[in-house]
Amino acid sequence: MDTINTIIAELQQMNTLALVGFGLLFLAVWFLPSVLAAIFNRQHLGKIALLNIPAGMSWIAWFALLAWAVTGKLSHKLAAKAKLAPESKVES
Repeated sequence: MDTINTIIAELQQMNTLALVGFGLLFLAVWFLPSVLAAIFNRQHLGKIALLNIPAGMSWIAWFALLAWAVTGKLSHKLAAKAKLAPESKVES
């Protein structure tokens, strides 16, 4: 409990610009899996973004989401451009 009180006391002593900067940095780290999923054009970007909100409260879930964002499947549009999409088999 003393740690939380210390953090609150430090935040109260910060000036407005530093507080806004801290808030932006905090949000950037919190939503890092969503940002990486958007950059890597992942197929499940919507699910990753939705799950990112509660996952930030748990480091294990946040790291799992980060791994999913980096290693997930490409979206169909990008996969087709890169010709990585599985080609349909021609029935004979």
